[in-house]
Amino acid sequence: MGPGPIEPQIVHALGFAACWEERFAAPPAALLDLGSGGGLPALVLLDHWRRRCVLTDSMKKRVNFLLEVLEWDGAPTTGEVISGRIEEIARLSDMEESFDLVTARSFGPPSVTAECGARFLRIGGLMVVSEPPDDEVTNRWATKPLMELGLEDQGRVRHGAAFQVLVKVRATPAIFPRASGIPAKKPLF
Repeated sequence: MGPGPIEPQIVHALGFAACWEERFAAPPAALLDLGSGGGLPALVLLDHWRRRCVLTDSMKKRVNFLLEVLEWDGAPTTGEVISGRIEEIARLSDMEESFDLVTARSFGPPSVTAECGARFLRIGGLMVVSEPPDDEVTNRWATKPLMELGLEDQGRVRHGAAFQVLVKVRATPAIFPRASGIPAKKPLF
């Protein structure tokens, strides 16, 4: 989860919820977190909404931690953990276009995050990505490659922290995401 007090990290995680809630009255029916690591923002969002929440990670140690947390007394029963490379998880038939919201905090650069997350989203769903704090940087998300993935840039917003919001406007072509490691080795933008 990172060093420092947990409270600011919880507030940051709730910023993802604020991005959703400023657009929709009802909570997402299902959300997926890319590279959940220590569980932020996914565990906070799971507790906040008590809806289906899929946490993903490729590291066994992190997966075991997340599974343990979901077994704690009082933990929401709608959380699940999937272990594996996100490029492979995206290809599972029950994962494709199954989520209203995809979140990413420290997952990877914009191109990798967009490519790896797009297939999970239903048309009309949102991808909310935690962004660096510098509001002067405006060219991190390239419009044309995003459209190739079926995503449209909705802009950068602030809810304490900075977030990039993307909406899925059409189906993601079958070639995306490319094989494990390729999105990072050969980014679209």
